[in-house]
Amino acid sequence: MAKFAIIDTGGKQYLTHDGETLSIEKLPVDEGGKVVFDKVLLTVDGETITVGKPYIVGVTIEADVLKQGRGRKIRIMRYHSKTRQRRRQGHRQPFTQVKVKSL
Repeated sequence: MAKFAIIDTGGKQYLTHDGETLSIEKLPVDEGGKVVFDKVLLTVDGETITVGKPYIVGVTIEADVLKQGRGRKIRIMRYHSKTRQRRRQGHRQPFTQVKVKSL
């Protein structure tokens, strides 16, 4: 059976494996730095499954920060008929790309 964990960061939950690269919500860490996730919800190591209430105490996951970036632009369009009213807006969500080192 595989070894994986579920972590909570940026208001979202991510399924992580050893050596996996994740794009998560932006963190205030420079490229090449290290980040430690202490909000671990679940770990699976072979046949052993540990579930937190809500988090597992004493378990952390280390990761290296590979890149800080911004995602693809999405376009938001508002339109009101019969009034010639149109509004276009764009948005690029910032992200941090991390590589999980150890579970």
